[in-house]
Amino acid sequence: MSTRGADLLLTAVAPAIWGSTYIVTTEFLPGFAPMTVAMLRALPAGLLLLLIVRRLPAGIWWLRIFVLGALNFSIFWSMLFISAYRLPGGVAATVGAVQPLIVVLLAAVLLGSALRAITVVAAIAGAFGVALLVLTPGASLDAVGVAAGLAGAVSMAFGTVLSRKWRPPVSLLTFTAWQLTAGGLLLVPVALLFDPSMGLPTGRNLIGLAWLGLIGAALTYMLWFRGIARLESAVVSSLGFLSPVTAVLLGWLFLGQTLTPVQRIGVALVIGSIWFGQRAGVRNQTGGMAAQQPERR
Repeated sequence: MSTRGADLLLTAVAPAIWGSTYIVTTEFLPGFAPMTVAMLRALPAGLLLLLIVRRLPAGIWWLRIFVLGALNFSIFWSMLFISAYRLPGGVAATVGAVQPLIVVLLAAVLLGSALRAITVVAAIAGAFGVALLVLTPGASLDAVGVAAGLAGAVSMAFGTVLSRKWRPPVSLLTFTAWQLTAGGLLLVPVALLFDPSMGLPTGRNLIGLAWLGLIGAALTYMLWFRGIARLESAVVSSLGFLSPVTAVLLGWLFLGQTLTPVQRIGVALVIGSIWFGQRAGVRNQTGGMAAQQPERR
């Protein structure tokens, strides 16, 4: 396997695991407040990694890490859990599927990436594939949930692009530890102010939180940031379409949900959009990437 193929495969593991967020949230954490779940997912994992790396940011990186922590975790996860609790999983996933298209546009503005028609078409096709995959005729809309889903997509899009632009001279483990800790700390006062107090978690709750924090955050975001450092932002973001695919497959495997012919078409569109997106990334890389060199000050 080529180096690029290995990078794509390792990066794809992250959104594939993130697809379990909906089933874990609804099955293991029913009744939990969104901000509290987001905080408990980020802060313990971040502090654990921080104890391992034993290194803090310096200078301008304090500000940058808190900006990235807010975009990638505080804002994104808060909005994600609000939409997950207020919308059917299919609607929430479809709203969030606009994120790769936003990344394509932001990368052109902030990184100087070429805005290629094939990349835009692939992002739109992927979003349409997600809609076919997860939307049902009876899916209901909630204005707050939809707004939260869109806000989360915009937040993660900015976080993805800026994580490539701002790369500190530290290991991926340290970079992930800083962002998770910063994002979790920002969520503490929000959860205390706006979320109702929670009772003692059950064993099932703890399993869900451990999965979301240790596997769905610490491990996967190291892989995600690694991919951002090695691949084009648009290529990385297109892999995010794997999340709803995983969510649907988990529902089929564990909740007895069916996979209709329309959903199979959606899966094909999603896979096709990812393939075209990464092919466009290959052309961009061979065409010159000087404008996209990350800032290391």
